[in-house]
This record gives sequence, structure tokens and C-alpha cells, in this order.
Amino acid sequence: MEKTLVIIKPDGIERGLMGEIISRYENKGFKITDCKMIKADREILEKHYAEHREKSFYGELISYMTRGKVLVMIIEGNNVIEIIRKMHGKTNPLDAEMGTIRGDFANSATENVVHASDSKESAEREISIWFS
Repeated sequence: MEKTLVIIKPDGIERGLMGEIISRYENKGFKITDCKMIKADREILEKHYAEHREKSFYGELISYMTRGKVLVMIIEGNNVIEIIRKMHGKTNPLDAEMGTIRGDFANSATENVVHASDSKESAEREISIWFS
């Protein structure tokens, strides 16, 4: 069974969207096998977002992700990585279709409600960072 890491980001928590978002995953038949709500520190976020370190948005992203709690989940199911990424929609909500999580709820490319692993390799790496 394929696994992915999903994070409901601070804006999703602050706006009370957890239940709606989790329902969408469960309605697709996916199973949450582990989860935790935490206030992520800079160290874990720097590991998670290491590939973005040199990008212009990196500092803003780290500041945003440390401003409040996040819900981090391991979700499993058939083809879960691809399907959840489609459910989330494009990173920038202006480009995301209505009916996707970002299309329905996100306010900006940074405050875009959710994160999901983009490959099996990323899922393994991210799960080891958040659940070691």
C-alpha cells in the first residue's frame, strides 16, 4: 500500500478546515495511519524544505509555517500520492481548479492550506523527517 505525507498548514488550522479536508481524503477511501498536531520548529522545516533553501520565497515560507500549529499525517491507499496531489490542486490557488482543496480554500501561493509529498521518494524522506 502506497503512503504519503500530508500537512494541513497553519492557515488551514486557523480557519478550521481540518474536518473538511480530512473528510475529503476519507471519502476517497484513504486511511490516516498516523497523525500529530504540532507547532513545527525551524529545524524540522529546514529539513523538510531543504530543496527550496535558495529560492526567493524560502524565508517567507519558513516564517509562515512556524506561526502556528500544523497537522501532519501519514495517509495510505492505492495511488495515494498522485490522487491526493490532484485533490490539492495547483500550488497557486489562482491556477487551482474549483473543487480542489486549494481552489476552494487557499488564499495565496504561500498560504495554500496543504502540502503533500510529490513522489514515493519524497514521501519516504518526509515521513522520516516528521515521524522519526
